[in-house]
Parts: sequence; C-alpha cells; structure tokens
Amino acid sequence: MAKKQKKFKPKARLPRGFGDRSSADIKATDIMLAKIRQVYELYGFDPVETPFFEYSDAMGKFLPDTDRPNAGVFSLQDDDEQWMSLRYDLTAPLARHVAQNINQITMPYRTYRQGWVFRNEKPGPGRFRQFMQFDADIVGAPGVAADAEMAMMMADTMEALGIKRGDYVIRVNNRKVLDGVLEAIGVTEEAQKLSVLRAIDKFDKFGEEGVRLLLGKGRKDESGDFTEGAGLDDRFIGLIILMISATSVTELWKVLNQFTSITGGVTNEMGTEGFLPYDDGLYEIIEQLQKLFDAAGYNSDRIRFDPSCVRGLEYYTGMVYEAELTFDVTNEKGQKVQFGSVGGGGRYDGLIERFTGQKVPATGFSIGVSRLMTALKNLDKLDDGQIPGPVVVCVMDRDQIGEYQKMVAELRDAGIRAEMYQGNPKNFGKQLQYADRRNSPAAIIQGSDEREKGIVQIKDLHEGKKAAAAIADNETWKSERPGQFEVKRDQLVNEIKKLPAVNNWLEGNKV
Repeated sequence: MAKKQKKFKPKARLPRGFGDRSSADIKATDIMLAKIRQVYELYGFDPVETPFFEYSDAMGKFLPDTDRPNAGVFSLQDDDEQWMSLRYDLTAPLARHVAQNINQITMPYRTYRQGWVFRNEKPGPGRFRQFMQFDADIVGAPGVAADAEMAMMMADTMEALGIKRGDYVIRVNNRKVLDGVLEAIGVTEEAQKLSVLRAIDKFDKFGEEGVRLLLGKGRKDESGDFTEGAGLDDRFIGLIILMISATSVTELWKVLNQFTSITGGVTNEMGTEGFLPYDDGLYEIIEQLQKLFDAAGYNSDRIRFDPSCVRGLEYYTGMVYEAELTFDVTNEKGQKVQFGSVGGGGRYDGLIERFTGQKVPATGFSIGVSRLMTALKNLDKLDDGQIPGPVVVCVMDRDQIGEYQKMVAELRDAGIRAEMYQGNPKNFGKQLQYADRRNSPAAIIQGSDEREKGIVQIKDLHEGKKAAAAIADNETWKSERPGQFEVKRDQLVNEIKKLPAVNNWLEGNKV
C-alpha cells in the first residue's frame, strides 16, 4: 500500500527586510503624518499619488545597467517584455508624472506625496527593504526662494512634531560651490568627482583624518578593507578640508580666495580667463538665501550653513539641505552618539529634462518616516497610537440578540466604537476578559433582571482597574464591583460618553 503523502504546509515567515505593523504603529504613524501634512498644506502644497511600479527605463541612471535591473530595485518583466520596477524613492516617479502631464500642470507646481518605497539591498538592524517616505517638491521655480521655502518648511515640520530648537538643525549648502571648486582644480572626470563627494559625505563618520585619506590615496578600515581614494594633490586636500570645516560664509569666502590665488580661476565658455566657477553658488548663499532666512526670522539655531553637507551625489545641482537631530542616543555598542539625519533634499534641475529635453527646475525634500518615528520615541514625543477599544456589549441571553445589537447601533450612531460579543456567550467571565484584552473602555451588561427594571450595568474597565488595585482581598472586590454602575436603558449612550476614555476619543476625533 502506497504511503500517504503529508499535506504540504507552508511555513509562516516574513521575507527578509520586511515587517508587519501593529495597530498601535499604524495609528502613531497616522498621527505623525497628519502633523507633517498640516505644515505642508499651510505652505500651499497639494497631494498627488503615483503608483508603486514604474517602467525601469523611466527611473533613470540610478538603476544599474544590467540585463535584469534588479540590483538595488525589485523588478519584473511584463507580458509585453518591458521591465517594471518597484519605486525606490518618490522623486523619480514625480519627474515622470510632471513630464507626462507638463501641459496640464500649473507651474510652479507645489506638491507632496507619501508612500512606501522599496530597495533591493541587504537588510540589517534598522535597515529595511520597504519603508515610508514623505516628500514635498516645487517644480518650475528656478529661484533660490523656492529652496529657502523648503529649508524653512523642514524646520517648521520638526517643531510641529514637538522637536524643540536645539534638538534639530537644518543644514544648508550649495553644491555649485563645491562643483566650482572641483572644476577650478581640474577634477572633471565623473568618477573622480564622485570619489571626492563620497569622501566629503563621510566627514561626520570618519572625521578629518579619514576624509584626508579618502581624498588622497585611499583609506584602510579596521577590517583591513581598502577604499581607493580620489587621488587629489595634498595642497588641494588641505583646502577642501578647510572649506568643509568652515562654520560661516565669511570663513568659506577666505578659503575660496586661496583656491583663486592657487588656480587663477578657469576659462569660461565665453573664453574669459580667471573665471571663478564657484562665485555663482556663493552669491546665492550670501545675497539671496541668507537674506530670505533673516527676513523670515529663521536664525542659525534653526537653519545653518554647512559646507560639508553634499547629499545625493549624482542627483542634486544646486542647494542641498538636511534635517539633522542633534540630541544624543545610545547606539548598539552602548556609545553616546548624535541621532543624525531624518530627511533631506535639494535642487534637481536635470531630472525632468531626461523626458522633456528641456530643463525644468525643481527642488524638494524627503522625510524618512520610520527613522523620524524612532527619533520621536527617543524624545518621548511620539503618540503611542493606543486608542480605546470598542465598547463591548455582553450577550447574557441568546434570545435577546436583537436588543444587544440595537445597543451597539445606538453607540455607533453616536460615533462611539462598539461591538457585540461574538464568541461563545456561556462563560460571562470570558466576555469581560475579551473586553479587557481589547482595551475596551467599558462593557455593557443586561440580563433578565436588568431588563425588567429598564436598566443596564456599565462596567468602566479603565477606572475599574484603578479601583481594583487598591482592594486587597477577593471578597471585597466581588462585593464592591469596582467601576461598575447601573443606568437607565435610555441613558446608555449619554453615560458612555461621560467615561474619560470615550470622551477623550470623541474630542480627539472631531472633524
């Protein structure tokens, strides 16, 4: 006789780098996003939504050039043999959306988006393959005023979330300055330029000495792995270190004057010698950006010039900004470190041009929602997402199901979360246990005795817990029934509304 094969049972498991979310997490996220959205809309931004999938070729040079573009992104081939990829950020899809609808969109286009993005990379502690971003962008505004608005809105968003001044700073820089310096010292190849930018981007992590090595011949880390350097001349390395260490525009100006004296500038497109390619970026910082911040009252305790801020190595073309949290946290090694970045952005005037053939100016920033939530938890500023469970109407007599359902309907009509107990009603204790586990504010009890008298019993579960904690013996608890009281049947809804947990919920959810 053939042996009966076991029925296949799949193992319940999550893919690496992905996670489930609890109701508390979802509610806490919704509360935080609502505060961010309120700031964005105060600034005149409106929402737009793009799909999770885009054609891979539309997502641009940030995808690797392979037969199957799956290194860094999740991709699949459609039945028409075209490759599609899950979006890895919200900016590339926006560029496609604007290019596709450019004749219908009112410029400047002020828009915000929130949603999940996906990265096909190795997951690790705190590093997920699916995470949420919340972006805001201005498309069609070439002036520095649009960049200033972005930085100011980032500052206002931090404070709307309860992050006080001194616990955050918006770091601002202009990539035109650094790009101009690299042009002046003869760094024109894209690979070498990226090496310089990557080295500067590690300033916070490796410090001055580490960046010196990366700008020069290279750096060996603790494990022995060697990172090839940018190969710059020592005299330029020293000046770049001075430049990214500058704490004011005045200091930066002095360093740039040294670059000018060494290089003599470059020859521009008009054939003029001694042209200083970084002057344009410096002018934007001094004569435009800083004046806008000063006029609007955004001082250096909120928005600060920082020439070591480079961001988006292949992405940005002008102003860049980063929201950095400055308070200390304890890392996995038990060391005190600053929390660091929770979002950033900058000007990306070349992204939409890929579709249109014409430059379309754009600037924007993105908030890392999960990381920001972690920061708010550290500051004890995150709403815990705990909402009162539904009022549970207990089932005492099966032949009165209609009456119990009527109570539920009355509570729901009043905007109160409510449900009738749907389990086995034989054990009354289990009904109360269920309500307790649901974090219910109250259980409604009506047996034959209560029905004859025209009353119901309300068991205030939240207040009952507090009262029960002060009762030492079980007999007293049974006789006093803490938190339980009776009301007339027609006063059920009004009395439930008076319970603190229910009242707070109703007040917090007024439209």
